[in-house]
Amino acid sequence: MTRHTGFHEGELAVQRRAGVAREAARLRGMLDPPHLGRGVSLFLADRDLAVLGARDEDGRLWASPLTGAPGFLSTRGDALRVGTRPRAGDPLAGLPSGGAAALIVIDLASRRRLRLNGTLAAADDAGFELAVDQAYGNCPQYIQQRLLAPAPADGPGGEDTPAAGARPADRLDAAQAAVVGRADTFFLGTAHPERGADVSHRGGPPGFVRVTDDGGLWWPDYPGNNMFNSLGNLASDPAAALLFVDFVTGTTLQLSGTAAVDWTAPGAPGDDGGTGRRVRFTPRHVATGRVPVRADAVLPYRLNPPLTT
Repeated sequence: MTRHTGFHEGELAVQRRAGVAREAARLRGMLDPPHLGRGVSLFLADRDLAVLGARDEDGRLWASPLTGAPGFLSTRGDALRVGTRPRAGDPLAGLPSGGAAALIVIDLASRRRLRLNGTLAAADDAGFELAVDQAYGNCPQYIQQRLLAPAPADGPGGEDTPAAGARPADRLDAAQAAVVGRADTFFLGTAHPERGADVSHRGGPPGFVRVTDDGGLWWPDYPGNNMFNSLGNLASDPAAALLFVDFVTGTTLQLSGTAAVDWTAPGAPGDDGGTGRRVRFTPRHVATGRVPVRADAVLPYRLNPPLTT
C-alpha cells in the first residue's frame, strides 16, 4: 500500500460540510508517517486490550477484540508486533498477510487510546505484524473508565472458549438488541479504498445507540477533534463494522454491514451532541463471542451528552 499523508477526499468533504475545515487543517500533521518512539512503546507494552479492523476472506469488514497479558503488543521500528490472533470462530481468525488493517489500543482505566493503521506485513500461528502507516492518539472524551481484570480461564469467556462464527443477519435478535441498548461503549471499523482500514472508539451514556424497528442502528455523532476520519471513510466507502463488549459478562457482539451519515438540524430529536449529525448502520452479518476480561465497575465520562428524545 502506498504511504499517503494528509486528509483524503472523504474527510475533506465532511470537514467542509461541518464547517470545520480550518480547524481540521491544523491537525493535518497527525497523519504524517509515524514514529513509534519510546513513549508509544511503553504505552503499548502495558496494554491488555486492542481492537483489530480488517476484511475477512470474503471482503467483509469486521472489528475484532484482541486481549492478552501486558507485553503482547510490542514495536520494532515502524512495525507493531501483536502476540495473539483473533479467537477461533472469530470472523478474522483466518487473517491473511498483505491486506489493510488497523488497531485501536485503549486503556479504559486512564482513558488513553492510540490508533495504528497500516498493512499486515506477516502473520503466523502466534500473532501478526502490522507495518504502520499512521499512528496517533485521541483525547479521553467519551471513554467510560473501567479497570479490566482477567476472567477465570475455566469459566465463560475463558481462554478456551471459541467465538460462534459469522452468519448472515439483517436485524438483531432480542438478546443482541439488549446488548446494544445497554452499551456505553463500542468500536467502529471503517475503510478507504486507498488509505486502508481504521478503528475508532465511540462512547456515551447507556442507550446512546438506538435500535430501530427495521433492524438497523443509529447513534448521534458527538463533537470531536474535527478530523472526521471515520465519517470521511464512510463518505468514500459505506462498509462498516461494529464491536460491542459487555464488560460485566464478557459477551461480544460483532456486526458487519454498511453505514451512512445523516445530516439533520442541530437540536433535532436524538441529536444528543448538538452536531446535527447521526450515523445510520445497516447490519448484514453478525457474530457473537466472549472475551476473557471483566470489569464490574464503571465511572462514566463526566461530559457524556444526556439522551434526548
